[in-house]
Amino acid sequence: MDITRIDRNFSTEPPDGNGFLFRDVKQPPFRIEGLAWYNENGGEWYRLPKSFTEAEVNAGALRLAGHTSGVCVRFRSDSPQLSIRAKLANGCDMNHMPRTGSMGFDVYRKIPGGRLLHNRTLRPDPGAVEVKAECGKNPDRLLCDWVIDFPLYGGVEKVEIGLQEGSTILPPRPHKAPHPVLFYGSSITQGGCASRPGNTYCAMLCRELDAEQINLGFSGCGKGEIAVARAIGKLELSAFVMDYDHNAPSPEHLEATHEPFFRAVREAQPELPIVILSMCDIRSYVLHTDKMTAPARREIIRRTWRHAVDSGDRNVYFVDGETLFGKRMYDACTVDGCHPNDLGFYRMFEHVLPVLRKALKGKR
Repeated sequence: MDITRIDRNFSTEPPDGNGFLFRDVKQPPFRIEGLAWYNENGGEWYRLPKSFTEAEVNAGALRLAGHTSGVCVRFRSDSPQLSIRAKLANGCDMNHMPRTGSMGFDVYRKIPGGRLLHNRTLRPDPGAVEVKAECGKNPDRLLCDWVIDFPLYGGVEKVEIGLQEGSTILPPRPHKAPHPVLFYGSSITQGGCASRPGNTYCAMLCRELDAEQINLGFSGCGKGEIAVARAIGKLELSAFVMDYDHNAPSPEHLEATHEPFFRAVREAQPELPIVILSMCDIRSYVLHTDKMTAPARREIIRRTWRHAVDSGDRNVYFVDGETLFGKRMYDACTVDGCHPNDLGFYRMFEHVLPVLRKALKGKR
């Protein structure tokens, strides 16, 4: 039976002039990851439940949910080359972040017996709405695992992957972690200002642990609304990383929301490993913003952790943000005193990894 006669979504157009056959990534055997409510939302590129209203979640977060931070497509293929053809829904060309990070696609390849390593990056031109470029090389035609990370700050309308005619394409292998690791937080969580999508601390952690990433970072808009906590509590997760210190507009707001947010998730999932972070750039915050409230904010977050531990919770962990950039040359870790560059994200990854690995122990 020719399935394309029944469902045209399975059909492909003839190969282009370079021999690439393009397929929509929403169709099997491709697997879209990073969209926790993908089916509920009718297959839209949207990181929160579409049912949320401004009465429950701030308007900024609802807009930023259309950005594709943490979203990726996974598959296996022996194609000697890969190409991407994409239509961007919106661009985010910022003055402190490379376009390769905000609007680019990152391609990773894992050869049999090897590790998942960076292969190529798609670099959109200024103002580009439609992009098409070769994005992967596999000269030995090995059957490889492929991961393509989507833009951190732009949205997409359609993404197609081009494989050389005659190549094999298969579903991806299962992750080692049985369920996703979810991150909730600020612009730093969303990925500002990594040079490419795979260089955020969230992405590096999930690559190292072989887990699906769900990124609920919202620049300036991760404000700890209880509706988001309740939605997170309904998901099947391997771990939850809570990192929205920076987006609480005041210590009072942080105190009013932080422990209730944690408790809403914990009550829904008593055994879920939860890692709580305070702001990574506290030294700069003290120097340039507010030396009085920074320690107070950290203490509010530490208190959430302490109350949980004192009540018998053995699946909650606290990471002091002051440790995240390390002791040496910590001032080289940001682009603006706040948002990490690639060095900053790598150091965050280094310091969170042992905590998250311990949290996942027994969950893999």
